[in-house]
Amino acid sequence: MSGPLDGVRVVDMTTVVVGPICGRTLADYGADVIKVEAPGGDLLRTMAEGSRNPGMSGKFINFNRNKRSIGLDIKKPEGLDALLRLIGKADVFVSNVRPEALARAGLDHASLAARNPRLIHCSILAFGRGGRYFNRPAYDPVVQSLSGVAGTIARATGEPRFVPMVMSDHVSGLIAAQAIGFALFRREKTGTGEAIDVPMLENMASFVASEHLGAATFDPPVGPTGDGRLLSPNYRPVPTKDGYVTVRPNTNAQAFAFFDAIGRPELKTDPRFDSAASRTRNAKDYFEVQATCLGGKTTDEWVELFDKLDVPAARYNTIDDLMTDPHLKDVGFFREEQHPSEGKIRRSKLANSFSGGARESESHAPLYGEHTSEILKELGYSAADIEKMVAGKAATEAAER
Repeated sequence: MSGPLDGVRVVDMTTVVVGPICGRTLADYGADVIKVEAPGGDLLRTMAEGSRNPGMSGKFINFNRNKRSIGLDIKKPEGLDALLRLIGKADVFVSNVRPEALARAGLDHASLAARNPRLIHCSILAFGRGGRYFNRPAYDPVVQSLSGVAGTIARATGEPRFVPMVMSDHVSGLIAAQAIGFALFRREKTGTGEAIDVPMLENMASFVASEHLGAATFDPPVGPTGDGRLLSPNYRPVPTKDGYVTVRPNTNAQAFAFFDAIGRPELKTDPRFDSAASRTRNAKDYFEVQATCLGGKTTDEWVELFDKLDVPAARYNTIDDLMTDPHLKDVGFFREEQHPSEGKIRRSKLANSFSGGARESESHAPLYGEHTSEILKELGYSAADIEKMVAGKAATEAAER
């Protein structure tokens, strides 16, 4: 029993979030993901809040489990040669380095494919090739701003804001992992690799457009852009007697049961609410009803009642509440383990399962350069070669702790 990507070797030359999310996803499903880190290591090791020891932030630990780390300075010939050897034996090479910089180092797809025709080279880009933004640097907030995510929040709240998660990074990283899976499947049929571009702006703009293009799908538009339900100021958890609850009845059966539960059975025949189409047209009024009628009971009382009536509803969880949520406890979502340098840590489990099996064992997020010697030996370097590379700073091994 092993993960579906068992036997796939991935060279992960990415940093911060978008690339590491891609690499972690591949690693979680069984791939041997080798994280190539420049001198000093991934920026996320030190830039994120929360750590016990330098270079091992909580975010880094969460985004880099199940990987091996090799420290290489590819500006030195020996370091670059080691990377090229590694890529020559790999199935996948993932980077979020700007393409011009890759080309200067001889790491563009054409050069790498000449060495390894079966290589799948995935470039996670801020902006797609051919556009005027192509060579600009960007992080998640820049993409949220350009893609309309912040503008969507402005439509709903009156003020542009960023989603308080690096959502563009997460979405794009997961899409990159998905695209790599598709390319691996095609390689099984063709025997050859290919280049993949995953541009963050275009992916997030597609995300926003799919939700909110709406009436502007038609040319000419048949109405304004934006999903009125999602942009409603009442599209949010609803106050109860002692907190908040989220309730979202959509079908007629759910909506009519909801009206009975709140003591407003007459709304079932109200022309504003008597069908899914009418409730959509009158979303403002429908959400107003939901937002103003739940103050008479506690959150637990409403959740229990709605559950009996099969109305979609849930209590409102804070970030801290996640660690005590009963369902997440039931499924063992949070796991405690011992990290070799950080001691006892808590992490989330892999949410998805395969009847064919998952990874047989999971490994901790690596120290910077923890597996440098191990990986170089696999590439055929002798102990003397490795010692020379480390002394010349072309390679870095993990510091003792």
